[in-house]
Amino acid sequence: MSRAAVVNAAIALSILAVPLYALAADEPFLITLATRAAILALAGVGLNIALGQGGLVSLGHAAFFGIGGYAMGIVAFHAQSFTPLMIGPLEFQGSKSMPLIWLVAILSSGAAALVIGALSLRTSGVYFIMITLAFGQMLFYFAISWPAYGGEDGLSIYVRNGFPGLNTLDPIQFFGICFALLGAALWISARLAASPFGLALAAARQSVARAQAVGLNVPRIQLAAFTISGMITGLAGALFADLNRFVSPTMLSWQMSGEIMVFVILGGTARLFGPVAGAALYVLLEHLLGGISEFWQIYLGGLLLAVVLFARGGLVGLLAGGAR
Repeated sequence: MSRAAVVNAAIALSILAVPLYALAADEPFLITLATRAAILALAGVGLNIALGQGGLVSLGHAAFFGIGGYAMGIVAFHAQSFTPLMIGPLEFQGSKSMPLIWLVAILSSGAAALVIGALSLRTSGVYFIMITLAFGQMLFYFAISWPAYGGEDGLSIYVRNGFPGLNTLDPIQFFGICFALLGAALWISARLAASPFGLALAAARQSVARAQAVGLNVPRIQLAAFTISGMITGLAGALFADLNRFVSPTMLSWQMSGEIMVFVILGGTARLFGPVAGAALYVLLEHLLGGISEFWQIYLGGLLLAVVLFARGGLVGLLAGGAR
């Protein structure tokens, strides 16, 4: 087993060990923290496909995170309020079923990523960054001005949605769902990276001109990666809203985009388990330092600066060395 595989296994076991210890010690709050880390890691895995594998620096990924959250909120809201949702001539009564909500969240965020990516990828570099940021802010202000679903105050869901055969109100069972979806996303990410598509995406990241010279359709490859990235991030948004039973415009804010990017950079850009390590460390620091000072992000900023300057491969790169 390679050094990188050992590090990845250790990270996965650490995330899994916390809720199991919390269950034995009757500490449900720790299970919630682990669930939050798993969901945020899932969002980071989504961004890492675009950023790490594709070199697409997006400051608008909170748009897909928020769309996934609002997809959950809207579908569940109509189910709990017994009011139909009109989609053209069709009438939808809403649903409290997680699999159906996940499908709506993935399709909605994927459609948004397809449109935003098609327009943003006409540019590159700093212009691409600013256009993705602009789209994210447009959706943020749209959510604020959407009174039907809470507007600036957000939208509450009174009871967590259900999954067949499980009690999702039990913290450890809901963690299991989130951890399983994180594992599935990591598997998809690994398969993409090792596939011909992933190799073509890596070639485009290193040199667009050379990739085009050998006949690769770089815009189409990057758009596909951006869309897949948005779909995974949207699924994370639906889970995050379900965890809190609340969705608000803050899920669409540029600060949320920045946080997701911090997970990836802290853990290691293009490292498979980089977002997992980064999200776990972020949640840990938030929990430990949040009680010391409301400005705990200062310490996070110092750590991020140290990682950028002295550990270019992030925490996973530091532990695994040059191996991937």
